[in-house]
Amino acid sequence: MKDSTSPPDNSLLIRCPRLGHEIYFSYCRQENMGLPCFKILDCWFAYFDVAGYLRRELSEEEWKEVFENPGRPKIISLLESIRAAGKQQTS
Repeated sequence: MKDSTSPPDNSLLIRCPRLGHEIYFSYCRQENMGLPCFKILDCWFAYFDVAGYLRRELSEEEWKEVFENPGRPKIISLLESIRAAGKQQTS
């Protein structure tokens, strides 16, 4: 890992595992409605101290919202969608 605590400029592109193409850090930093992508720590740790940078830039609440929120499993969302579709058919 580089010792740098500053994010790379837009001369560095890395492959995004979620999108499947190359992106800049600046996109990852604001991708989640102005907050960082939840995978930003995994993707950028080898290039600079991304955790240290984000700890300085984000409030405690923002950090928790992005990185400590377990999220909902996809199967739960799928089941809810199926139930909602079933209710619409019976209405």
